[in-house]
Amino acid sequence: MVERTDDAGKPTGTPTCRVVSPARESTSKQGLPHAPAISAQSVSARGIHMQIVTIPPGGKAKAHKHEGHETALHVLSGQSGMWFGEKLEHHLVAKAGDFLYIPADIPHQPYNLSETENCVAVIARTDPNEQESVVLLPELDAIHAG
Repeated sequence: MVERTDDAGKPTGTPTCRVVSPARESTSKQGLPHAPAISAQSVSARGIHMQIVTIPPGGKAKAHKHEGHETALHVLSGQSGMWFGEKLEHHLVAKAGDFLYIPADIPHQPYNLSETENCVAVIARTDPNEQESVVLLPELDAIHAG
């Protein structure tokens, strides 16, 4: 936990506010570029993490779910389609300015609708460890191949 310190630099036991820049971009378990920001690792968060995810033109994530954790997204730019449900049988589209909620344990597979522009979103999840709750579902990847 990030704590305040007294004048001597000793922790006071009181959590404090922090400004954090996103970490260097890397590839998530789902196969997408992401830049973690708020997490257990960066600020000792206990119940949330936030990151920026980029779906490149024509890109899509591996089918997955977040075991026991809810997810909320705010699309900053571009448009994303997303297949979801036990057999990825449902579909939605989220565009710049939209918010999207994904309940815990729901299989989903987001993808970029554009072949020329990135789709960028801010993600918040109730898992402070960012990738720990990710469960890949390779048996669903071929359902919407192409």
